[in-house]
Amino acid sequence: MAQRIVSASRVIAAPPEVIFDILCDTTKHALIDGSGHVKAAKTNPGRLSLGATFSMEMKVGAAYTTKNTVSEFEEGHVIAWHHFAQFVWRYQLDAVEGGTKVTETFDYSKPWGIALKLTKMPEQNQVGMEKTLARLDELATTGSIN
Repeated sequence: MAQRIVSASRVIAAPPEVIFDILCDTTKHALIDGSGHVKAAKTNPGRLSLGATFSMEMKVGAAYTTKNTVSEFEEGHVIAWHHFAQFVWRYQLDAVEGGTKVTETFDYSKPWGIALKLTKMPEQNQVGMEKTLARLDELATTGSIN
């Protein structure tokens, strides 16, 4: 299976646990989303953990809901989830001098992922991820987003 992955990284001047707590709170996902696609948490299971499921209200053209399952979880370091199509959104946090390096990855390596390439969605996701990391930075370092 071909690997189809896009990612973005940013060093944020905050400890990993502060950033990780934001990522584990589905009510913060729309706030930090840089793509404009994530509208609100439809369900809130509390703090995310391995195997947790949550639904998000989305809009890419038409409004829809995604049901996601946390598929990878290492406290303070890695969280990833996927929806029905098995595409994976993953965040890896690494402590570095001056803060935390956060890498957001979108993995659309499933065979049907080739269809996304035709829509330019991976390139759009790349831009959205860079904006998401900037918003995550602002929230983690100031406590709010302007």
